[in-house]
Amino acid sequence: MSDCQGLGDCDDARMQRIYEYLDGALTHSDIAEIKDHLDGCPECLEEYDLECVIRKVVKRSCTEAAPENLKSAILDRIHAIRTVEA
Repeated sequence: MSDCQGLGDCDDARMQRIYEYLDGALTHSDIAEIKDHLDGCPECLEEYDLECVIRKVVKRSCTEAAPENLKSAILDRIHAIRTVEA
């Protein structure tokens, strides 16, 4: 059962615990507590679902390699800036 009084009642500390849950940084009893809370709190469940989507998109994006011409353009620009500053 949720310990929230209603929508908007979950605080940043509760959300931090949910992020820790997603990171796998909780004890077994804490995991059970968060699961129970998510079962009874639509607000936190919505935030949890959103965070899951964000993490999947970021993970997928991190596996994509930048085009070689982009890497070259960035390195050329860095070199040009360093030359001007020197």
